Formats: sequence, structure tokens, C-alpha cells
Amino acid sequence: MKIDFKPYFEKYQTIVKQADELFERVQKEHPECVTCKTKCADCCHALFDLSLIEAIYINYQFKKTVKGKEKSRLIEKANHADRKTHRIKKQAYKSKTAGKDETEILMDIAAERVRCPLLNDDEMCDLYEYRPITCRLYGIPTSIGGRSHTCGKSGFVEGKPYPAVNLDVIHQRLYDISNELVRDIKTKYIKMADMLLPISMAILTDFDEEYLGVASPNNAEEKKGTENDKNLT
Repeated sequence: MKIDFKPYFEKYQTIVKQADELFERVQKEHPECVTCKTKCADCCHALFDLSLIEAIYINYQFKKTVKGKEKSRLIEKANHADRKTHRIKKQAYKSKTAGKDETEILMDIAAERVRCPLLNDDEMCDLYEYRPITCRLYGIPTSIGGRSHTCGKSGFVEGKPYPAVNLDVIHQRLYDISNELVRDIKTKYIKMADMLLPISMAILTDFDEEYLGVASPNNAEEKKGTENDKNLT
């Protein structure tokens, strides 16, 4: 079977549009606080993960948009970023096993800096049009798990009331789309919707039928034929 991602991409793009609208609304209401500008790449060093549907979407657009030597160069950068991300997460796991407070661990991770492989030498995104939702909302106040966050380079003042985007709601909607995909393709990996990947792994992964755990009808027929042959001997 060939998986048609289009229906799921369309649902994802609806959330992208809403995220852009939220950013523009806050920017319009608080222009003195939203300091985002061309070549400001602070958000391009933040460590965060993507939901399954967003990772597949980024991967699709990357393969569609980037070609030749540039693709090879970005894959090399993604490998480098992925190794660093793996070391950070490995240390976080060790800290959790040692009994360190989870909030402290999350703060430690937030303080880490990993250069996004899509950030080029001109401090511009090579996949800007298709950048993740987290990137689109960086620079305005957000909340997750009841805790508020904003870019340290912005003009938002701690303690003052500002409209904040509830990322828990967005993450739930992304999970719902991922879960719908997992259900519809009938993968053997029934918990795949829980998967979270850094952008480096989203670039490097080949989201084919084997990776997604979907049995090919042709392979199934071949296997069945082999089993029948065995029964006749």
C-alpha cells in the first residue's frame, strides 16, 4: 500500500494557519514586545520535539524542497545535531534515574543550545515556509503544563498580564491527528502516535511503510505463498 498523507497534512496545515494568526494577533496588540526580526535566530537553537504528523510533514517538505549537494550538506548537519541531542537526552535520563526533580531536568534541557540543521550560514531557515509550529510561536508568550514561557529577547515583562498561547491544546490536536493516522494505516506499532522526534531525526528518518509498521499486501501474499509451498512438501 502507498500511504496517502494528504488528508492528515491538510488537518496539520489548519493548525499551522491558526498558529500564524495567533502570532500576528499578539504582534499587532503588543508590537513593542514582539522583537522578532530577520536573522534573529535565538529560537533556532532551542531544543524541542515534534509530534509524529509534524515530523512526517517536515520530512516530506524537506525531501520535496531540498535537492542535490545541499540535501547532503543538510543531512550531515542533521546527523551532527542529532548526536548532540541524543547526548543531552541521555544525560536527562540519567538525572531522572538518579532522582533529580523533573522540573529541574526540564529547565536544564531548556538551557541547552543545539543549532537547528535547517539554519544556514546567513542565519536564515532553509525550510522557513514549512517550519514547525513551535518556531512559528516563538517570540510570544506561551504556556505549557501551567507554566508560562516567552523569548528572552522579547520585550514582554515578567509578572505583567499578556495573552498566552496554550501549547497543551495544540499538542493535543497534533497528537489526535497522529493517532488518527496510526489508526487508519493499521500499523503494528499501535503506540506510534506517542512518538516525539527532534527536527534532526525528522529530517533523517525515512517514513516508509516498513518504518511505520504497515504490512505490504505484496509481501503478505509472498509470505502466504511460501507457507503454502512448505505445507505441500
